[in-house]
Amino acid sequence: MDKGDEFQPLTILITGVSRGLGRALALSLAKRGHTIIGCARAPNALHSLQKELAAISPSSSHTHLLQITDVASNGSVEELFKAVLKRDLVPDILVNNAGVINESSKFWELREDVFDCVIDTNVKGTANVLRHFIPLMIQGGKGIIVNFSSLWGRNGAPMFSTYCASKWAIEGLTKSIALELPKGMAIIALDPGVVNTDMLAISFGDSAPDYQNPQQWVVKASTMILSFTSEDNGASLTVE
Repeated sequence: MDKGDEFQPLTILITGVSRGLGRALALSLAKRGHTIIGCARAPNALHSLQKELAAISPSSSHTHLLQITDVASNGSVEELFKAVLKRDLVPDILVNNAGVINESSKFWELREDVFDCVIDTNVKGTANVLRHFIPLMIQGGKGIIVNFSSLWGRNGAPMFSTYCASKWAIEGLTKSIALELPKGMAIIALDPGVVNTDMLAISFGDSAPDYQNPQQWVVKASTMILSFTSEDNGASLTVE
């Protein structure tokens, strides 16, 4: 959906907007005239993003809502939900982007706290957001939900079994919820592809800079996300 005679601004909720793909998406979609609800754990990063959003659209920057949120905490997500309700906002599109990856390690050598962090953020974090915002979107009678998955949520990868498990969970959660949503809505598992982010540096090491950066990626990704319809419900797709 591009700006034009029939352009209608959307309200788009994106988790994990402090850096990488989430930040790139927030800026790209704001440039297209959409209202951003963004959350992350890093206050300084959110503050700088707010300044960038204001520079993009100074006349409407006050409509964007950024809030410090830890998606792994149901209570923290509830506070975000309350802030959204207070502003009388209803997401037209929800992008569950927030995620972490474990360091390279055989599964049986991975510390328990690292395993818990990956599962709590990638799986429980997505679930916490869905739990709060799906009912609100259902009340609105429409909505598109995009859960960021991974190629490693469709295939295995040595040394990153915990991350793989979390993304396999996202694929299964997405396909199951798709069967529960009312007509007019859709939930999609989206593999963003290989992008040079902090997470890719952990998994790909020195070869990470050989891949596209978030600013290059977002040109395709934002267009793709805006093009989703209810016909895509339950699909597992990839940004290519």
